[in-house]
Amino acid sequence: MEQEPKRILIVEDDPNSREVLVESLNRPEYAIQAASDAEEAYAKVKAWQPHLVVTDHDMPEVSGLELLKNLRQNQIYTTVIFVSGRTDSKTVAEVLRSGADDFVRKPFRLDELQARVEVALRHNEAHRELFEANSKLQELVDRDYLTGLYNMRSIYEKIEYELKRCIRTDEQMACVMLDMDHFKTVNDDNDHLFGSFVLKEVGRLITENIRDVDFAARYGGDEFLVVLSSTTDEGVVTFCERVRALIEAHEFRDGDNFIQLTVSLGYSMSGQIKEPDARTLVRTADHALYEAKNAGRNRIAKAD
Repeated sequence: MEQEPKRILIVEDDPNSREVLVESLNRPEYAIQAASDAEEAYAKVKAWQPHLVVTDHDMPEVSGLELLKNLRQNQIYTTVIFVSGRTDSKTVAEVLRSGADDFVRKPFRLDELQARVEVALRHNEAHRELFEANSKLQELVDRDYLTGLYNMRSIYEKIEYELKRCIRTDEQMACVMLDMDHFKTVNDDNDHLFGSFVLKEVGRLITENIRDVDFAARYGGDEFLVVLSSTTDEGVVTFCERVRALIEAHEFRDGDNFIQLTVSLGYSMSGQIKEPDARTLVRTADHALYEAKNAGRNRIAKAD
């Protein structure tokens, strides 16, 4: 049975260096694609799922190191080799400690580069299996056991990364805080298992109404946080109104227990904050949420 070619992605902003790398690894057992920057590379990694990424360190806008950290943070495993003109040991150590599998200094010897690529690909399958096992364990740590949404342990780091990406691409992102209205009555009038059922249902409704680029977390108790990426004020309002209407119309029914509830929502936009960071965005959205509560509940409020 003919073996499938190993997929290799070359990431290099300099056209001449990129061509040299492609030619150096141009062998029948490899399928090669190239990217000129980290953003293009990340998109190709997600779509093409290469076994190996060979990347430069210094690139405009987003460095190879940031690309590596993004891949590891988002649980996308691929073997990564840096080929760089950087020769200082501090850079090499930082790259390796951040999850790179090897570092080759420029100018490289052809036979050495090819040998290192062969070894990296040989170890790739074992690394992938180990990474997938560790990722599943990390998911258990980062996810809320009840709703399946993220918990607050890891959410700020995810917001910070998305915020930096939106700033680079001149886009906006939004943080939406949701709080169930009069949720105390759920536990007062029913058992606590029904309260857990309601929260799980709310988590499901949120999950079904966000895009792949968005993410959500259980903020605590009956509060939820949704992060909308690459959006507009109009897009956020549309999302908030859709969720508000869905929850208002939803019948929370589990056996003999039944209730209908409403939700209040508050949101903040990254573009309205002078120097936005994750915690400021969340805090500002939380203030807007309480404005919605004070205005009568079952409504949406935007942060001032």
